[in-house]
Amino acid sequence: MDRRQRLVAAGLPLVLLVAACSGAATPSPSTPVASVPAASEPAASEPAASQPAASEPAASASEGTAETYEVKVASGTVGSYLTGEDGKTLYTFKNDAVGSGKSTCSGGCATKWPAFTVDSKDQLKAGAGVTGALDVFTRDDGSMQVSYKGAPLYYYAADTKAGDTMGQGIGGVWFVANP
Repeated sequence: MDRRQRLVAAGLPLVLLVAACSGAATPSPSTPVASVPAASEPAASEPAASQPAASEPAASASEGTAETYEVKVASGTVGSYLTGEDGKTLYTFKNDAVGSGKSTCSGGCATKWPAFTVDSKDQLKAGAGVTGALDVFTRDDGSMQVSYKGAPLYYYAADTKAGDTMGQGIGGVWFVANP
């Protein structure tokens, strides 16, 4: 490659960057559109504060609030139990002191038994058959964990879909949350 070809090859990325930033109406076919966010889009490293994550439904314009989580009652081979997000089973941990506003499940425990968390108590709604009080408390990590009748609520990581109750009775300390 002669000197002129090297200079052109070295300068090409700069030319493409300048062209992308100049607001050209149509990028050239050799310019990857996805790699250059529009001025109104957040960069890949920036959080999209005004856009919901892919797994979160967007709040309607009239709501103007965050997502609502309805705690419901389901029935299965283990009897009646509470469900949270996506209809997944909620559990209680016998080692938690009911009403203490404290979870004793952290670290590796919290990996297997993720806490049912929300951003605000205002996001909670009790469905039909949910007669006890829903509340929140602040975990050691700063997140807001949901409690039912004073008992912290958890999911079981091995439950992959609504109706799974594989965590029932594990270690004699994990039980589906009874309505």
